[in-house]
Amino acid sequence: MDKKPRRLNFEDVALYAITPEPKNVDTWLDKIDKMLAGGVDAVQFRSRSLTDRDMIRVGQRVKELCAKHDALFLINNRIDLALILDSDGVHVGHEDIPIAQVRNLIGHRKILGMSTYSIPEALEAKRAGADYVSCGPLWATPTKPEYKPVGLGLIGLYNAAVSIPFVAIGGIDAGNFDQVVAAGAKTVGIVRALFDAEDPKALAENFKKKLQSVIPACR
Repeated sequence: MDKKPRRLNFEDVALYAITPEPKNVDTWLDKIDKMLAGGVDAVQFRSRSLTDRDMIRVGQRVKELCAKHDALFLINNRIDLALILDSDGVHVGHEDIPIAQVRNLIGHRKILGMSTYSIPEALEAKRAGADYVSCGPLWATPTKPEYKPVGLGLIGLYNAAVSIPFVAIGGIDAGNFDQVVAAGAKTVGIVRALFDAEDPKALAENFKKKLQSVIPACR
């Protein structure tokens, strides 16, 4: 049987994992491998504690795991490392390099995502060259403590107004995942819930099954 080709765009990403800081790299990588096996479609590698050399070393291992599972490999903010590692894409935030300049640096063959917290921000990101945006934080989260939760209602507004894919994110876990899907999210970003899970593969499978129940075409 022919192997399914790797995804080359963000259109059919349903379950998106964003990495927390690695405390034990081997354990952290094992969790990534398991959640990818459970159905995670894309991994965003994010760290503010690793040295640049460690980012390259660890990032290469994350990239290999993503390739093994036919998933996308993206890097948070670091355009230089994205180019060195030849990642599938880059995700930037409000205080990072402006998205139009990032697009000029990485070209049009890499995926570019941006954190947004309102419809005007999402539309501006699209105009500037984003392939996808985030929608959140839906609930309070230590990952983005400086931002107030936007609430589930913003998902419906994004569906109505934003023509590129968006990732519902922020404080999402097993206890509220159903609410996010019911609100209309087609792509969900998870940080702590997957990495804190005793069985990341089983939890990823559960999340993915719920997404597929309302979006049959998703991978």
